[in-house]
Amino acid sequence: MKIIDIIKSEKPSLSMEVFPPKTTDTFESVRIATEKIAVLSPDFMSVTYGAGGGTSQFTADIAGNLQDKYDVPVVAHLTCVSSTRDEIRKQLDLLRSKGIENILALRGDMPEGMSKEHLDYHYASELTREIKEYGGFCIGGACYPESHPESANSIEDIKHLKEKVDAGCEFLTTQMFFDNNLLYNFIYRARKAGIDVPVVAGIMPVTNPKSIKRICRISGSALPQRFIRIVDRYGDNPEAMKQAGIAYATEQIIDLYANGVRAVHVYSMNKPDVARKIMENISAIIK
Repeated sequence: MKIIDIIKSEKPSLSMEVFPPKTTDTFESVRIATEKIAVLSPDFMSVTYGAGGGTSQFTADIAGNLQDKYDVPVVAHLTCVSSTRDEIRKQLDLLRSKGIENILALRGDMPEGMSKEHLDYHYASELTREIKEYGGFCIGGACYPESHPESANSIEDIKHLKEKVDAGCEFLTTQMFFDNNLLYNFIYRARKAGIDVPVVAGIMPVTNPKSIKRICRISGSALPQRFIRIVDRYGDNPEAMKQAGIAYATEQIIDLYANGVRAVHVYSMNKPDVARKIMENISAIIK
């Protein structure tokens, strides 16, 4: 099933992101964790793609398993900056052979020591265009409510996002954010710039305070004072922090739905208990 058909529905959608194993010996434990999330029947699931395409086969295997065994629509992430055109074509062939119909087209992180001059791809818009030409996939892209960390400013960021949409992106999924007003402002600016595709709001339930600094460094996300106070108060108590992090994410999600955002994507970090609790918290809302 194409993701665009799910998120264009009037019914609020809730989806989950999982990640594949980094090594063969952890494949089974990751498969079990992702299946426990699939059993919860999210509207769809996305499966990430390792740096340099290192987990490309695992991404396809996990995505195919979830779709075949649990009938959950799946989005496979695909990054391009460290890949050749031939490698991308092979990956598209692999995903098609697995019955995957949806791809999140991403640039990915620049590998250390690699010269930009020798890259086949420099931007996600180039990958998007190639997938569009290949045909048969519903294509999504990433967006940043607080602007991409490498963008000079928000105006430039929106300009590049429009190029990606014009290349063939049918929906956009946001980087995590912790202040919903940032998203509402971003959507306003995007619509004003002529970007009219659906925006899926990405929410990260922070249950481990040790990961917050790393998360913010990678994503460029800012932490509101009220969230910082939660971490300061409960960060030394793992169970309390988990409960507070889930509650904070739940509050964000409810506010998003109440303000007309119909699609929310939870970065579940392969934690079935966190995914289950969030779905229980909003079960009546997403009926």
